Amino acid sequence: MKKLPDDKQKLIELFAQKSGDTGSPEVQVALLSQKIERLTEHLGINKKDNHSRRGLLKVIAKRRRIMNYLQKLDEKRYKQLIEKIGLKK
Repeated sequence: MKKLPDDKQKLIELFAQKSGDTGSPEVQVALLSQKIERLTEHLGINKKDNHSRRGLLKVIAKRRRIMNYLQKLDEKRYKQLIEKIGLKK
């Protein structure tokens, strides 16, 4: 997975479809990917933190659902998003 900007506003600007866009699937997936990165780093340090591990699994499932929706909506946008973020599939 590619390194995403730490600043939320920069991330939104990078993935927004138009000016002022904060709710498109691309932006949501990018924000969730950033959250997954942070939680993964945290769990690398705190191996016994099962509460955060459960939260990580919930965030991963949410990102997967949004990506499935985007794939059904527009295959081209889905593939561009995967390429831009650097995910498998």
